[in-house]
Formats: sequence, C-alpha cells, structure tokens
Amino acid sequence: MALLEQAHIEPYMATGHADQTGGWQAYFAEAGPVSPQEATLREKMAYKLRTPLGKAIYQRRKCTIEPVFGQTKEVLGFRHFSLRGLSKATGEWLLICFAYNLRRLHVLQGL
Repeated sequence: MALLEQAHIEPYMATGHADQTGGWQAYFAEAGPVSPQEATLREKMAYKLRTPLGKAIYQRRKCTIEPVFGQTKEVLGFRHFSLRGLSKATGEWLLICFAYNLRRLHVLQGL
C-alpha cells in the first residue's frame, strides 16, 4: 500500500476475510472516528473501506472483477496452475484468459 501511495494511486483492497463476515450490521456501520496516525496499514484500510466512498468503490468489484474469477473457476474448471515457473504460469494464464474471452465472444454473438 505504501508503494501505491508513493505512486499517487489510491488503493482500496480487502483487509482480510473477517471484515466480510460481519453481517448486515457491519455493512451499515458508520466509519467512526478518523483513523489515528499510529494505526497500522491494515487498520487504515479497514477504516477507509467503512466510509461511504470506500463502500461504493469496493462494491463495484462484485460486478467487474469477481464474476470473471468465478467463471474461470466454475465453468472452465481452472483451480491451479499445472506448470511451474513464472514464464510457464504466465503462458498458462494467458491461455485461460483466451479461453474465457473466446467463450464470452461466442455467448455474446448468440444474442
């Protein structure tokens, strides 16, 4: 997060699985007091995600990124890489992305 902030990029990322299981009360909870300076990066991010802007930005993930990973895992059956090494895994991932895009193109042309 510190590197992103140095590059003038405003990050919004999950702080852990525990924040997602708070139920509807946690979703509607107020952000509370301003995050103290001595707070850890995780605590600062958790505060930022509880603000109205943070909630709105993070919620867009559900309709943009998450469906792609869900389709890749469930429909294409891709759960883990078969090849070792960064270059080989990159090639395998590009093949999976190609298959996903080809399938998506086929579905959209059928409409």
